[in-house]
Amino acid sequence: HRLLEADSKSMRSMNGSRRNSGSSLVSSSSASSNLSHLEEDTWILWGRIVNEWDEWRKKKEKLLKELIRKGIPHHFRAIVWQLLCSATDMPVKNQYSELLKMSSPCEKLIRRDIARTYPEHEFFKGQDSLGQEVLFNVMKAYSLVDREVGYCQGSAFIVGLLLMQMPEEEAFCVFVRLMQEYRLRELFKPSMAELGLCIYQFEYMLQEQLPELNIHFRSQSFLTSMYASSWFLTLFLTTFPLPVATRVFDIFMYEGLEIVFRVGMALLQFNQAELVQLDMEGMSQYFQKVIPHQFDSCPDKLILRAFQVKYNAKKMKRLEKEYAAIKNKEMEEQIEIKRLRTENRLLKQRIETLE
Repeated sequence: HRLLEADSKSMRSMNGSRRNSGSSLVSSSSASSNLSHLEEDTWILWGRIVNEWDEWRKKKEKLLKELIRKGIPHHFRAIVWQLLCSATDMPVKNQYSELLKMSSPCEKLIRRDIARTYPEHEFFKGQDSLGQEVLFNVMKAYSLVDREVGYCQGSAFIVGLLLMQMPEEEAFCVFVRLMQEYRLRELFKPSMAELGLCIYQFEYMLQEQLPELNIHFRSQSFLTSMYASSWFLTLFLTTFPLPVATRVFDIFMYEGLEIVFRVGMALLQFNQAELVQLDMEGMSQYFQKVIPHQFDSCPDKLILRAFQVKYNAKKMKRLEKEYAAIKNKEMEEQIEIKRLRTENRLLKQRIETLE
């Protein structure tokens, strides 16, 4: 949590007003006259994609993937994100207003954190702002439909981004879907076991692809979790300014957590020469102050680098099994230690009784 707070302080947000999703599809004729031809073509193309969604999803998947990697135009983000995660007709949407009437044990915690979520963004500024109110509503509603996870700091950044694009009911449905289908629920569970797995997998990639940097990090006791935890928990929303982070989020909506591994490795590759010169304190500062703004003017450069990173899905699956085996062994050892302690206590009692 301290890491997330430090990250959010160092984050520079883009100022901008909230946009409604306008889930009614915008026709190309409403494109403002001052749009360049390229923008107008993009507008027409995405209008067609949305209107013919099923066909694009089934028959033009490769092209759709390429277009998403180039960035979804912001007018279309709300509807495309909903379509990508199949959140357009969810029964849970009808429960939303009822959930808001209930009270949640997490309310105090949510209220406390809300002011720290996008503190620079117009929509979320001020205690009585509409942004803080709807963010509270969505977080509270989720804590009631999923009592095991309840509320976890960090998830508010994801919900906040959704609320910048769409009304709260839609944002709630998308968030529910992300938690269920995109491994996020596992990441935010109280045990955070999935975060441990992601860090384990990322460390393997680091060791394999950047051995020199890996050795340097170890020599400085600079743990992977110290810089990468927030990458996985907030999908870079507390690392990059919003225009860059939103591009990463576009890809996440289609390709899942793989993009976090790719962007993370791309950042380390890009900065290896500088990082190996720094001590632990220097590296902490570098991650907070330098890395977030390297791609402000050219997000495409970051995306391009990310897709040059070697990512082996089979190997990741193998590492998942390996990690599960390690955790099981640890658990068995803890059970054995507990058993031995209990046995020891009973023996002591017997000796005392005999004496």
